[in-house]
Amino acid sequence: MNIDIKNLHPLEVKLLRHVNVEEEITAERIIKELDYKTGQCNQAFSWLSAKECLAEKSRKKSTTYELTDCGKSQLEKGTPAERIFYLLKTEGPLGLPEISDKLELERSSIGSAFGQLSKSKICKMNNDNKAEVISDSLPDQILLLGKLLKKAESAPLDERALNPEEKKVLSRNAKKRGATSSPFKIVEREEVVFELTETGNEIKKAVLDANITGEELGNVTPEILASGRWKTETFRPYSLNAPVSKIIPGRHNPYGNYLQWVKDKLTSLGFEEFDGPLVENEFWNGDALFMPQFHSARDIHDVYYVKEPRHCKEIEEPWLSNVAKTHEDGGGTGSRGWRYKFDHEFTRRQVMRSQGTVLSAHQLTKAKIPGKYFGVARCFRYDEVDATHGADFYQTEGIVLGKDVNLKNLLGLLKMFAEEIAGAEEVKYVPGYFPFTEPSIEVHIKHPVLGWFELGGAGIFRPEVTKPLGIDVPVLAWGLGIDRMALMNLGLNDLRELFTPNIDSVRARRGN
Repeated sequence: MNIDIKNLHPLEVKLLRHVNVEEEITAERIIKELDYKTGQCNQAFSWLSAKECLAEKSRKKSTTYELTDCGKSQLEKGTPAERIFYLLKTEGPLGLPEISDKLELERSSIGSAFGQLSKSKICKMNNDNKAEVISDSLPDQILLLGKLLKKAESAPLDERALNPEEKKVLSRNAKKRGATSSPFKIVEREEVVFELTETGNEIKKAVLDANITGEELGNVTPEILASGRWKTETFRPYSLNAPVSKIIPGRHNPYGNYLQWVKDKLTSLGFEEFDGPLVENEFWNGDALFMPQFHSARDIHDVYYVKEPRHCKEIEEPWLSNVAKTHEDGGGTGSRGWRYKFDHEFTRRQVMRSQGTVLSAHQLTKAKIPGKYFGVARCFRYDEVDATHGADFYQTEGIVLGKDVNLKNLLGLLKMFAEEIAGAEEVKYVPGYFPFTEPSIEVHIKHPVLGWFELGGAGIFRPEVTKPLGIDVPVLAWGLGIDRMALMNLGLNDLRELFTPNIDSVRARRGN
């Protein structure tokens, strides 16, 4: 045993004194019996494991589903699909904006719920473009969500106790960490069971022999001096062998360097940089990109809404009128539009920017022809965080305008990004779908560890996007995940390493 017991933290001391050999040591037990907080418990486990006082005995993963505030509201008032059905059954055919106003639900929730009812042949849009009921009752698969909400009221739902149909419903209505529009939150836990090692037992005996309790005072404070506790309490001894703090000189962040390198490279190729605010409105974030206000296609961008102020003051003209007309009947674009009444209240709703294409839409109103533009945009979109996804992320966004630009030019640009900026050796292009481009392309690259993943999307803007904003020439557009490009370029295997608080890890990667 080569450990100075005087250097043990009180959290370690109390835990060692409390446990015995061959006992199962879990976070739940220590939190309950020693009144530790979760963070304190994890710290004690980490420190004692590093000292080889504790050893991992077993590890068990579990997934549960808990109600969010949205779920509690749906439990009280009913699910959106149920509320729409009973409203239409009571009042007769209504337009989607009317339904949204009467039920006080977000437009995106109405669109998704009505799409579910329509797919199940419960409701349909009539010739007057109003929703109406065509069935006398709701099917079991729609009612099942309400049953699960009721079931989760008393206790979280354990995935192991669910049947396949329940899991299918929850997969559509649950997200990690929860979301404003999701009734369930996915909670993944990993319970690790530890046991006291031989080394740990020896240290425990030494702690007991030295009568170290973990209650010793570590600092002299004004309160201790004023109360006189210093006369009766025991202080932790100072150790001259304790390690000193490392001196770490400042250094540029490698990912910050990489972003600047990308900007310099694009600028040297003749591109002009654009930028914009993090808080946008539904008009520029979706409507100007010909994304229908009530359609399920909008669900690919699960946005974060701004609580206050909910709406921007106004939308610039003539862009608002042009875009509204395009949605309603195609305007002068040669399209039939989406055939619904454009909601001027919804379009002012403020959100966190969910895609860099917002900046391209803004730029179209002031772009030169021919012209080349790009931006590096921080975006916010609800997503499950893993090695290639983040809840906030950077995109490099760009457009090229000109009478003669075509798909071949776009493929050349994507090849440059994949090979020269990302550093990928294997690249492939696959057809994609985006409401604002036609044709649409996804570019995929192969990572040596993570395998194939999507780098981003691209295409040629539809006339329904460009003409309302004053552009009547082809426009190439792309939105690529620059975080993912950095994975390849910096030799990383996980997006989270780009933003790690581990200073040693950051210092080890110098970047470009």
